[in-house]
Amino acid sequence: MLSYDRLFKKPLLFKSFTTTGFLTVQQFDNMYDKEITKRYVKHEIQRLSKKYSERETGAVGRPFKLDEKDRFLMLLVNYRLFYITYTLSVFLFDLDQKSNVCRDIQKIEY
Repeated sequence: MLSYDRLFKKPLLFKSFTTTGFLTVQQFDNMYDKEITKRYVKHEIQRLSKKYSERETGAVGRPFKLDEKDRFLMLLVNYRLFYITYTLSVFLFDLDQKSNVCRDIQKIEY
């Protein structure tokens, strides 16, 4: 299974799997800490508020199998490999079905 924890230990592979092949682990961490976590918190607050949805506040949908960092990594790998098929993403990230990949990518791109 491809994951941040596994690629973190192999910086050269990390660089080759992400974006244009020049993103280091440190750059990934900086980008994740500065942008993704801030956007994710804002998105989750908006998603769970009543203005955003008619559901009860605090209601949640299906849980993600991958954590935020791995979903962000999946997005970058997807971009780097020129939009690989969902079937390959399911295999690489050990997901259950193609819809998970689509949902994971959509939620991290917000």
